[in-house]
Amino acid sequence: MDPEYDNLPQEERERRDKEDREREKQEQAALPYRWTQELGEVDVTIPVPQGTRGKDLVVVMQKKRLSVAIKGQEPILAGELCKEIKVEDSTWSVQDNKVVIVHLEKLNNQTWWENVLTHHPKINTRRIEPENSKLSDLDGETRSMVEKMMFDNQQKALKKFQEAHPELDFSNAKIS
Repeated sequence: MDPEYDNLPQEERERRDKEDREREKQEQAALPYRWTQELGEVDVTIPVPQGTRGKDLVVVMQKKRLSVAIKGQEPILAGELCKEIKVEDSTWSVQDNKVVIVHLEKLNNQTWWENVLTHHPKINTRRIEPENSKLSDLDGETRSMVEKMMFDNQQKALKKFQEAHPELDFSNAKIS
């Protein structure tokens, strides 16, 4: 976090956030592709000339590199990936002969990416608002860690409540 930012008045933070979002939007719009992400995956949508087929493309996906090109031409995008991917679980396809969809499975499915390729503009990952997920969506180890954190937070909240209300007797309370 930025301590300078944290000390700004609310309206100044909102103004700065709005400017940052607008700049980010313009930078992302200038890229030769669009991308979306969830915790476990990144989807990259790349417009190509109408009539393009899979055999017209050269797509290279490596653990930390991605390249998409039309045969005989400069790559539409090429470079080092922001983070590592699971190459064997990542795929690409041509949709409607005019769009290449590259689906990347993140190696670390617990982090947000700031960008797809390291040399491209970054987004502020603190502003990502993920869809609500269920505990059952998490792997066993992560789920038990989250459940423990939730339990600990409930215990802290209860202790704080008890300290704030010493007049209430919780000695016989059954809390589950």
